[in-house]
Amino acid sequence: MARAQITADKIREAVQEQNVQFLRLMFTDINGIIKNVEVPVDQLKKVLANKIMFDGSSIDGFVRIEESDMLLYPDLNTWLVFPWGSEHGKVARLICDVHNPDGTPFAGDPRNNLKRVLAEAREAGYTTFNIGPEPEFFLFKLDEEDRPTLELNDKGGYFDFAPVDLGENTRRDIVLELEKMGFEVEASHHEVAPGQHEIDFKYADAVTAADNIQTFKLVVKTIARQHGLHATFMPKPLAGINGSGMHINMSLFKGDKNAFFDPDTDDQLSAESRHFLAGLLTHARALTAVNNPTVNSYKRLVPGYEAPVYVAWSGRNRSPLIRVPQSRGLSTRLEMRSVDPTANPYLAIGAILAAGMDGLNNKLTPAAPVHRNIYRMTPEERKANHITDLPSTLHNALKALAADEVVIGALGPHLYQSFVDSKRMEWDGYRQSVSKWERDQYLELY
Repeated sequence: MARAQITADKIREAVQEQNVQFLRLMFTDINGIIKNVEVPVDQLKKVLANKIMFDGSSIDGFVRIEESDMLLYPDLNTWLVFPWGSEHGKVARLICDVHNPDGTPFAGDPRNNLKRVLAEAREAGYTTFNIGPEPEFFLFKLDEEDRPTLELNDKGGYFDFAPVDLGENTRRDIVLELEKMGFEVEASHHEVAPGQHEIDFKYADAVTAADNIQTFKLVVKTIARQHGLHATFMPKPLAGINGSGMHINMSLFKGDKNAFFDPDTDDQLSAESRHFLAGLLTHARALTAVNNPTVNSYKRLVPGYEAPVYVAWSGRNRSPLIRVPQSRGLSTRLEMRSVDPTANPYLAIGAILAAGMDGLNNKLTPAAPVHRNIYRMTPEERKANHITDLPSTLHNALKALAADEVVIGALGPHLYQSFVDSKRMEWDGYRQSVSKWERDQYLELY
């Protein structure tokens, strides 16, 4: 989805031509949840002057109550008129950066933070960090009161089609809405598990890609609801079937040159790509806390369901954490397969970039690629191949994060502390809960 250059005058024209009546000013909290302040269109002048304020103390990970007033600075290039719901006039959105009352960027805003990490990469000579996400989701039926059930809407499998794939019409309508909004959809298909779907859209620069992920989630949920379905990006909503991931394809550019491509090496991968890859592997355990930030994320990261569990890389098989797709030239890229769609895309992309840049700055060298199916290797074989495990719980991932100064630095002091506080509360709530599995297992036995 290419980002067009949009001016204030163009926005004023669009408001008139398309009968826009409400403006939705969107931003993202620390947990990756979209928040918005909606104002009537007569506030457009105030919006364009960066004068809209909101209570930051009510947003997870933002500020204390005595520091509550925050400003919304809309990114005009994110102007978008939603194609649905025009009964009372159209609704348009602008994605915003959050600023302090004195106009300085707020350090606790994930979008601002990603821009900070990108600026550091630009200082090192890298102009663009391109991201191609592959988000997956499940569709569940709604009950009579429009509440989500655990009943899947189909029994399809990988690349199935109607009548087995009953979600096909929903998925098609999602694609059509995305295309109306400027997305360039590259693929749309049923995934491995029943009720599971994937829609891939064209890569973009890091900030635009993160914005696109947030917009994508909103569109998917909105259109699914119109079909009487609930779309969820929860990584593992049901036991015994594959979970949902959000593989991140990435490439680093210097101007119009892909820094990961070198036509003169045996595999046409540059030294820079190897250093970047080594950085990802070195910081993989700490990155897991950011890339897989919920208790449920770790129900997906288990052997047997195609999700990566081990820290390794390969260009040939899909069991390692990092895959190097076969495309070369401008399409040369690395694919990180552990990320799931509950990740805050601004935090995850920023942390991934910082880890890769650490590999570049220190000229780290990756271990040899692993072309065997790692799931079938013995513990001794994995150890001999220098393959370590990803953290198995959110608790262990947070411990790995606390020991990694590079990933901590990628978040910055404010976001790091807010993120850890939020996730420790989540873990404590989970740890203190008693599940049906435990009662079934122990209540009568003991």
